[in-house]
Amino acid sequence: MTLEFVNGSRILALPGDAKTIRGLSAPALVIVDEAAFANDDLIQALRPMLAVSNGQLIALSTPNGKRGWFYEQWHSGDDSWRRFRVPATDCPRISKEFLAEQLRELGPTRYSQEYELAFVDSEDSAFSTSIIDSIFTNEVRPLWT
Repeated sequence: MTLEFVNGSRILALPGDAKTIRGLSAPALVIVDEAAFANDDLIQALRPMLAVSNGQLIALSTPNGKRGWFYEQWHSGDDSWRRFRVPATDCPRISKEFLAEQLRELGPTRYSQEYELAFVDSEDSAFSTSIIDSIFTNEVRPLWT
């Protein structure tokens, strides 16, 4: 879908697939909605497009676990990104009653991800991210002494 303005500017709505967006050149702005759910290949395909125009990438999303490009960028500490966090409790259009109902329906883990914007481990993970991270170390001990 394309919307073109009198001044020649245009807005394109593109599918979220790296294979079908390639070839677009020099956009001034790319917005990826629900970026945490976008495949990392899609983000990698977008970056060269922005290189020519020095365009801007805006990634909007609720979290989708502790994985993927969006999670890594959110937690990277990279100053080239501005991060805004607006949980549902800060949105005056969402009632406390609705949020209480969602907490009952979704349970605390899914609710915290969807409405409190928490990056949580997948419910079907055998091991939590913190357990996996704890097995890695920069300290290498000899195999035998």
